[in-house]
Amino acid sequence: MGKLFKNMVPYWKSVIVIFCLLIVQAYCDLSLPQYTSNIIDVGIINGGQEHILPTKVTEESYEMIMMLMTEDEKAAWKDSFEKDGSFYVAKELSEEELEKLDQELLVPAVLAFQMKNVNETELTQIMEQVESGAAAPEQINEMMKQARSSVDNMIETTGESTVKAQALKFTVTCNEEAGLDVDGMQISYLIKSGLKMLLIALLMGVVTVLNGLLASRVGAGVGRDLRKKVFEKVTRFSNAEIDRFSTASLITRSTNDIQQVQMVSTLLLRMVLYAPIIGVGGILKVINTNAGMGWTIALAVIVIIGFVMLLVSLTMPKFKIMQTLVDRVNLVSREILTGLSVIRAFGREKKEEERFDDANRELTKTQLFTNRMMSVMMPGMMIIMNGTAILITWVSAQKIDMGTLQVGSMTAFITYSMQIVMSFLMLTMMSIMLPRAGVAADRIDEVLKTEPTIKDKKDAAPYEIETGVVKYDHVCFAYPNANEDVLSDIDFEARPGEVTAIIGSTGCGKSTLVNLLPRFYDVREGAITIDGKDIRDITMKDLRESIGFVPQKGVLFSGTIASNLRFGKHDATDEEIKEAAEIAQAMEFIEEKKDRFDSAIAQGGSNVSGGQKQRLAIARAIVKRPKILVFDDSFSALDMKTDAVLRKALMEKVKDSTVLIVAQRISTIIHADKILVLDEGRIVGQGTHEELLRTCEVYEQIARSQLSAKELGLEEKEA
Repeated sequence: MGKLFKNMVPYWKSVIVIFCLLIVQAYCDLSLPQYTSNIIDVGIINGGQEHILPTKVTEESYEMIMMLMTEDEKAAWKDSFEKDGSFYVAKELSEEELEKLDQELLVPAVLAFQMKNVNETELTQIMEQVESGAAAPEQINEMMKQARSSVDNMIETTGESTVKAQALKFTVTCNEEAGLDVDGMQISYLIKSGLKMLLIALLMGVVTVLNGLLASRVGAGVGRDLRKKVFEKVTRFSNAEIDRFSTASLITRSTNDIQQVQMVSTLLLRMVLYAPIIGVGGILKVINTNAGMGWTIALAVIVIIGFVMLLVSLTMPKFKIMQTLVDRVNLVSREILTGLSVIRAFGREKKEEERFDDANRELTKTQLFTNRMMSVMMPGMMIIMNGTAILITWVSAQKIDMGTLQVGSMTAFITYSMQIVMSFLMLTMMSIMLPRAGVAADRIDEVLKTEPTIKDKKDAAPYEIETGVVKYDHVCFAYPNANEDVLSDIDFEARPGEVTAIIGSTGCGKSTLVNLLPRFYDVREGAITIDGKDIRDITMKDLRESIGFVPQKGVLFSGTIASNLRFGKHDATDEEIKEAAEIAQAMEFIEEKKDRFDSAIAQGGSNVSGGQKQRLAIARAIVKRPKILVFDDSFSALDMKTDAVLRKALMEKVKDSTVLIVAQRISTIIHADKILVLDEGRIVGQGTHEELLRTCEVYEQIARSQLSAKELGLEEKEA
């Protein structure tokens, strides 16, 4: 979770704006149920009357209610009206003043309503007793105290909102007696409340759209930034880090994992931030309803939390396994697609289909389990929500029957309860997605925190390689986690204008030796120097710009022939790339193509042959005009004739460069100035072709296995 939020730090301004908009959205969302409640209780039940003070009252009603008031209440009542003929008209008062009068006039208004609803005979008798003085003042005061005490008890037991409804009925009666259009007042209130609800809904819609837009932009930005960081980090990895993670896993982390984080980042801003706001707001609103049913929500929340914890405990381990299984499917798919021709040649289609099916079935099985858990979640939450609504309705029905709750309050309570439950539902949905996104974020973070084992020293300064003298000074090397050295005590020097060849049996360390020069790996012991300077003290940019490296397997990139040849020197002229192609003997097939150098190259160079691919790779290295040229068994894909012509042209054009050639064929290196013979990681022979035939048994065996004695000039020795 922390790693997910860490990725949003650069977008903190947008996050703050989103948070503010979510508060506005929650305010609108929480306001609507109260308006619904008011429409029911005030607009329908109370005839649109919001406050106890009547708009207009007859003189008879004015005097009658004053009989039921205390001195303070009478003063407040008189101050609120102006005499208008035989009527009293309410003054223009503020909302605060009206709410204060609601508190002061509640008891006398309820008493007046009760008096207006008693039997007419009983009311006449009471009035006659008061007017004739038959009832003593003490008796009248005692009767008033008992009546007011009864109303106070009713307020405590049934709640102020229910009692206020009776008082408002008295207000509506007063307005009606004074000749006001109470039906019109009711319609006016309903229309006004409806328009307010419409405006709030429109505001909420606009805010929701803005939230979605900003959250999506932040999510997309997080995904873009992560892809950039991961790509930049991976391009700085040495072969050791690439081997540690595997190419398939790095692809998954750069695509699927980042997509998970991007999606959840958007949902975090839209749902996870919103859920607590709406949940807390709903709880506060529920408390304000004074319905006394908070325990129903508490029960629902407890059930939801238990349900969520159960789902998370079941799915979390599976989400961790799922990402590994995605890596495996990617690995198998990549291997099958890359080696499709080999698979067909050996008739292994069925076996490879079974291998892919096994990996796919494991992933599918895990995904089905997690999907089933998620499919259980929604019905489970709906059952909890609907069960809560039924429970609230049942409890509310009893309270309404007892007169302790109004219908509108019940409606508002149910809506607020659903909002609270929905907030937990949103968190529940995220709790299913967060574990997987958390695993993905951890996997991405693992890549970002991995420091390349091969990097520039802090004090490494730019260095211009002038001549290109390469010296291996008693070099030893072992691959990471290996028990034995692959190369031991490698000591030789390669000079400009000379060809240094390396030959040996398969697996003796030839490619490893030249891979150390551009620092694909670092030596374990000893040093490699160029012009007397340790390559570890040279920045990798300067080091690799001075080396033209042609790997065993020619790698081309999608684009054109020209773009591939300019890969190492983007500003190379047309003449330079043409000259390099001529040296590499590539012009033969380039000129046969309709668009020549602008001919398309498919991904991986799949639309050219192996020999053509290799010649283009050689031409690409030559275009750089580097101080050092390294050919790692690069001529093996060429026929003998092309090999010979290419090497002859190469030697004529790169006389000032240091050339290192790794080869399997004796014919490729027979004219080299210096030949190194490797056997089990050690140099067992060093010299020219003729010298090694006389002094190195390993070289002689390799030579005899490829060329006849006559070709080697060994007739005299055999005789």
